[in-house]
Amino acid sequence: MPTLKSVRLEHRGGMAFHAEPSSGHPMDFDDRESNTGASPVETVLSALGSCSAMDVVGILAKKRQDVTAYQIEVTGTQRDEYPQVYTEVVMTHEVDGRNLSEAAIRRAIELSALKYCPVNAMISAGATTVHHRYKIRSEGAVSFATEGEVLSTGPYRRPDILT
Repeated sequence: MPTLKSVRLEHRGGMAFHAEPSSGHPMDFDDRESNTGASPVETVLSALGSCSAMDVVGILAKKRQDVTAYQIEVTGTQRDEYPQVYTEVVMTHEVDGRNLSEAAIRRAIELSALKYCPVNAMISAGATTVHHRYKIRSEGAVSFATEGEVLSTGPYRRPDILT
C-alpha cells in the first residue's frame, strides 16, 4: 500500500509561508528578497543531498568502513527561463576515514543513486541531470586521496529501469 505524506502551508505575509509536514517538523519558506525562511528551490537540493547522504552513511556502516567525517556538497544550475528548473546538479560526497575502500564508497553512492534515494529518482525522471561524485581521504595502512564521478542519472530516465 502506498505511503501518504502531507504538508499544510500557512501564508505569513509577503512571500513567507510556514509549512507543517505530517512528520511534525515545521519549516519556514520565503523568497530571496525577504529572506526570512528557506528557499523552496534550495530545499530541493537539501532534500536530494540528505536523502543520498542517509543512504550512503547506512551502507558504509554495513560495509564496516571506518568513516571519521562525512560531508556532501550539492550544487544546482537553474535555467533562466520559466519554469526555472535545475538542468544539472552535482553531488559530491566527501568521505574521510581510516583504511577506506574506494570500491565500497563508489558502490554505496551507486546504490543510493540507482536504488534507494526516492528524491534522486524523482529529480532524474525530469529535466535534470544529476552527477554523483566523491572525494576520499583515507589514512591508515594505505593512505590515499582520490576523487571521481560514479555515474550520472537523468534527464528523463525512468528510475524503475535504471541499471
